[in-house]
Amino acid sequence: MDALPTTTTAAVLDRDGLQALIEALAARGFRVLGPLVRDGAIVHDEIAGVADLPAGWTDRQAPGQYRLERRDDQALFGFAAAPQSWKRFLHPPVETLWRVRQGEGGLLFSTATEATPRYAFLGVRACDLRAIAIQDRVLGEGPYRDTAYARRRRDAFIVALNCSEAGDTCFCVSMGSGPRAEGAFDLALTELLDERRHEFLVEVGSAAGAEVLGGLPQRPALEPDRTAAAAVVARTAGRMGRRLDTTDLQDLLQSNPEHPRWDEVAERCLSCANCTMVCPTCFCTTVEDHSDLAGGSAERVRLWDSCFTLDFSYIHGGSVRQTDKGRYRQWMTHKLSTWFDQFGSSGCVGCGRCITWCPVGIDITEEAAAIRATPHAQGGSHGES
Repeated sequence: MDALPTTTTAAVLDRDGLQALIEALAARGFRVLGPLVRDGAIVHDEIAGVADLPAGWTDRQAPGQYRLERRDDQALFGFAAAPQSWKRFLHPPVETLWRVRQGEGGLLFSTATEATPRYAFLGVRACDLRAIAIQDRVLGEGPYRDTAYARRRRDAFIVALNCSEAGDTCFCVSMGSGPRAEGAFDLALTELLDERRHEFLVEVGSAAGAEVLGGLPQRPALEPDRTAAAAVVARTAGRMGRRLDTTDLQDLLQSNPEHPRWDEVAERCLSCANCTMVCPTCFCTTVEDHSDLAGGSAERVRLWDSCFTLDFSYIHGGSVRQTDKGRYRQWMTHKLSTWFDQFGSSGCVGCGRCITWCPVGIDITEEAAAIRATPHAQGGSHGES
């Protein structure tokens, strides 16, 4: 991998400088969110400083497996994709859309009035940065924009991360989405850690990022710093745990709706929806109406939903996709194929979460490879959409 371009505005921070970055964002009114250890996992939540970050922790991920382990150093970002993505902050799992109450002159409707936090995300990996860009297209563009999403996204400050750790289930290189952060970020970090130093190369991606960086204790980035940062990314790219051949993958999946592999994966799939809940790009929702017992007020609430639930495709007369086979095929084909038709890109960023958090260890890269190995084979069941 080539060294970082010399035209990139960059500086180097030490740990105190990273602390100053967190404090500077908080002083500007941002709710600073970053990785921390809680309940046996690395999660994203509010942080006050460097002391909250998972220093010296890494994770071990495999199909259906996740555990934390101690590192032999004090890396702050020495782990792969966390169970949670940043989606839960920009596109919350539960959100009130509107409320209505009984007034003297009739029903009084109002939109939800909760204040929208200004988020600063610290440590957004390349795969998750690509996922945010995908959700920007899905929810923030076109004639039917999600205004609440657009507002949160507009006010967000993103500190991206060039990955130094690839998990066993990672395949971002195959999807062209990492491990180097590219796209819309304000600042991007590369952790530089060896026996001589623990520093962070910081690249500027926006005017807002330049303004924040300008107030931090720093030193100029030198060519050895850029070379070291490029080496971190190159090393991570060479350690991907998975690979997905995307050559003609759109046509491959669309032309094999009755491949026997769909029946085989259905025998293992629990339709638990874990894969869609941890996926950073899945966006499906449902709505529920709630009322108080006295009948004086009600509200409409939007919740995350999944194409793996039986009711998701329910229309008058029943569900369109009644089998595990139909629901898995719908998810995987949409994610890797028909998403292009809708939004112009794949819906997968190679983060590997769907593999890690599947209780039975179903591997989307393995399923695609199996269909590719015997294209146009025919299964035993037909007719379901």
